[in-house]
Amino acid sequence: MRIAVAGGHGQIALRLTRLLRDRGDEVVSLIRNPDHADDVRTAGGDPVVCDLERAEVADVAAAVASSEAVVFAAGAGPGSGSARKETMDLGGAVKLIEAVRLDGNRHYVMVSSVGANSLAGGKDPFAAYLRAKGLADDALMKSGLDYTIVRPTMLTDEPGDGLVFIDPHVGRGSIPRDDVAAVLAEVLHTPATIGLVFEVIDGKQPIPEALASFR
Repeated sequence: MRIAVAGGHGQIALRLTRLLRDRGDEVVSLIRNPDHADDVRTAGGDPVVCDLERAEVADVAAAVASSEAVVFAAGAGPGSGSARKETMDLGGAVKLIEAVRLDGNRHYVMVSSVGANSLAGGKDPFAAYLRAKGLADDALMKSGLDYTIVRPTMLTDEPGDGLVFIDPHVGRGSIPRDDVAAVLAEVLHTPATIGLVFEVIDGKQPIPEALASFR
């Protein structure tokens, strides 16, 4: 497959790129900073400079052209304020939706978050983040595109073991970024996950089995 990954220099995105490369896929990695291009190439991706916050929809559409699926793995990141949560975590996701719709329907995989809720209250940056992720998820579900929304719990840098628990609501806990990337790779190659929204946490089931049992 040819897969476009927005936020291609992110920690999950680089892990995902390596996994997809090892499966024989072609990865186009959208990055904001051209200095990150070498890291993307080392992971096995083809870097394309495209700032989702500033680019026009047509430019984003050109960046993901010919891809069979797209992954939104971009985000404002820790330490950013509420305003940037809205322009990146929400605005960037919506702009990618609009770009994909310009060129037909493709599988859009959203990296969301446990607790994502368009009605989340509060004025602090974390509340703004959950609200932005919830609004982005809602926009994707209403877009008419084929979608899968993956909501991981707290992320860690512990080595992944490929064992997870997937459910509409998984409770409190954490999951290695390695395993989130592996879930995304499996979702991209599993058409039956289209239309699913689920949370994922460290668990005891191999990823393919966890996805199959949730479906």
